Amino acid sequence: MTQRRYTLVVLANEKQTDHELWLQACDKRSDIIDYETVHLPRTDWFERISDRPVDCFLTKPPAFTAPFKQLYDERVWIIHSILKGFVYPSFEEIMIYENKRLLAYWLKSRRVPHPQTKIFYFKEEAEEFLNHTDMPLVAKMNIGASGSGVTILNNKRQAINYIHLTFSGKGAKKRWGPNFRLGGIIKRGSKYLRHPNEIQKKIKSYAERREDRQKDFVIFQEFIPHEHEWRCVRIGDSFFAHKKIVKRKKASGSLIKSYENPPLSLLDHVKEITDKGRFYSQSVDIFDTGDRGYLVNEMQCFFGQSDPYQMLVDGKPGRYLKKDAAWLFEEGMFNTHQCYDLRLAHVLDLLSQKKP
Repeated sequence: MTQRRYTLVVLANEKQTDHELWLQACDKRSDIIDYETVHLPRTDWFERISDRPVDCFLTKPPAFTAPFKQLYDERVWIIHSILKGFVYPSFEEIMIYENKRLLAYWLKSRRVPHPQTKIFYFKEEAEEFLNHTDMPLVAKMNIGASGSGVTILNNKRQAINYIHLTFSGKGAKKRWGPNFRLGGIIKRGSKYLRHPNEIQKKIKSYAERREDRQKDFVIFQEFIPHEHEWRCVRIGDSFFAHKKIVKRKKASGSLIKSYENPPLSLLDHVKEITDKGRFYSQSVDIFDTGDRGYLVNEMQCFFGQSDPYQMLVDGKPGRYLKKDAAWLFEEGMFNTHQCYDLRLAHVLDLLSQKKP
């Protein structure tokens, strides 16, 4: 019997290389797939995605500036809702990705425990909130990866100043340049000396982030004291978890990890959350508070990976699978190419279940 071939389209965003891990994963499966790239922000995007049948659209929504995130979401909505195309990750996963306003209400509507989060579009309402809330307080940008849009407000004066900047037209401040919290700035910068043509691209990227300031609304989240948060990952039916260690009051973007055996109750919690949304390409960052249980801090359908694995159990890399109500550990390297190989395997599995 002839193996069925699939036609896939990678939907690139405004960054020229942000989708390359999809391409590398697709190259490995060229035996059964044909694929091409369509740059979704370009004018001819609609003609290029609608000129032939497509089995799946592989997405990579941006995490850099709000205008391009909105553009990407709108065009994926057309593909998903009007053209009835199969997009991966799911449309709902894409919508809450780097959209902390929407995520806050998604968590509330799904009754998922999370730190108290308030969103204000009126300056006076935000200032009144400060009169009856505890400090410190976490201020978040709606879009901002690796902790770049997170500010810890330690007292009311700092919070009032943050509100003033946001509603004055200047916009709230955020990190737009190199992440010095990671360390190794000389080593990271040396690659640009080896590839000087990349310097201009990086400078342009920093300039875009600097200008993309959040204005006219604030997102305040309850501060949860913590020394770590759990980074939990689900790709298809594979589950992983490790600890992200806090550095300067933040775990996001620190790249300091601890690979302890995750509690199985944590995996149960993540499975319940992702089952609710039918989310199969998702990271869930969770505070383990003890008395208040597990609280979801962030959810993302795409996420960074600095190590070749997402989990070690008794020092061995692998994944957890739920079989007959029991969690079974399977040793192996399942997170190659930052989980894109595993994502593509899940896509192909879903397509194989569809009728030709």
